[in-house]
Amino acid sequence: MQALQGIKIIDLSRALSGPFCTMVLADLGADVIKVEPGPAGDMSRTWGPFDRGVSTYYLSCNRNKRGLCVDFRSPHGLDTLQQLIDGADVVIENFKPGTLDSMGLGYEVLSARNPRLILGSINAFGNDGPMSSWPGFDQIAQGYSGLMSLTGFSDGDPTRTGTAIGDLTSGMWLVSAVLAALLERERTGRGQHVNTSLLASLVGLLSVHGQRFLSLGDVPRRTGNAHSVIAPYGVFQTLDGPLNLAPITPAMWGRLCALLDLPALPDDPRFASNEARVERREELKAILESRLKTRSKREWTELFIAAGLPAGPINTLDEVFNDPQVLHSQLTQTLSHPTLGALRQVVTPIFNNAGTAADRKQRPPPLLGEHSVAVLQEAGFDPASIQALLKANVLYQHSTGAAQ
Repeated sequence: MQALQGIKIIDLSRALSGPFCTMVLADLGADVIKVEPGPAGDMSRTWGPFDRGVSTYYLSCNRNKRGLCVDFRSPHGLDTLQQLIDGADVVIENFKPGTLDSMGLGYEVLSARNPRLILGSINAFGNDGPMSSWPGFDQIAQGYSGLMSLTGFSDGDPTRTGTAIGDLTSGMWLVSAVLAALLERERTGRGQHVNTSLLASLVGLLSVHGQRFLSLGDVPRRTGNAHSVIAPYGVFQTLDGPLNLAPITPAMWGRLCALLDLPALPDDPRFASNEARVERREELKAILESRLKTRSKREWTELFIAAGLPAGPINTLDEVFNDPQVLHSQLTQTLSHPTLGALRQVVTPIFNNAGTAADRKQRPPPLLGEHSVAVLQEAGFDPASIQALLKANVLYQHSTGAAQ
């Protein structure tokens, strides 16, 4: 799917939230120019772990982009950046509120020069308000949003999610906002400034829990891997590891007991109703696990699915990326990286009927300044101007042995 072909995006963002957003837009066909501050580039290039000297953090969110490196602190660098933005459809940034204005690149300035321009911004806590100046770190936002209060076990600490869900979710929300702004521009001929924050993105995910409080004033408690109002439901140990099991209806509960050779359990007064099972969920879990520990998680999963019971193994990543369904669904792709060779990556999971691997863009994450000269040439800069910028160390062009 290359729906955004012909759309040029200047990506001023760094770390994860903005680069993840622009990678999705690039995967959808946009021409994304990743502009990094010289001479060091995106801060994520220094974050490990490393694959032969290249940050896997950086690799995870920068494919299908072209790379330009310029000194943001130089007036000539800012002038160069402004000229690139004049010819762009979209600019994406995730600086603290007010940073673009201080650079002379605020939305009012950019829009006056390029009325069709769409500016997309991500920050930590919003464009204004009492916490708008706070720095944007994913875990801080996870805690502030209430998400961590819902995650973890009742007798332990609140827990962050295993991935940087605030960064990733804000990137996804901004993708939606940019697509909507592009569609609206088709009707009005004008761009606009769209934005989200880590806080807003995570509050937007509270969903049922948020509505539960807003409607009933009920503050949910952490329940670990158990469902707050359904039992049995959650994680159970098998012979070789955990699986998820969710027999959510009375009929499913009965079939589970039959399959586990526990025919008396449905009529046991301790477990005869869902409410009773929720009240005694730990006792019930121990009884079920005494049977589940006789077979592997894969064996039980196949038996449960055959019986119409929702279940699935809890896989480690080595199991995930060798799983037959993951492989069949082409949830990874292999790119050719100039220094690493074959580079396997997780795809953007958006497909259409023709969405095979051959249809996807195949550009690896750019080396630092890999396309600097080519991008400026394309933007109309004359050779003498480009050479002057290179000589003054305002523009950086990758060469063999340079930082990646």
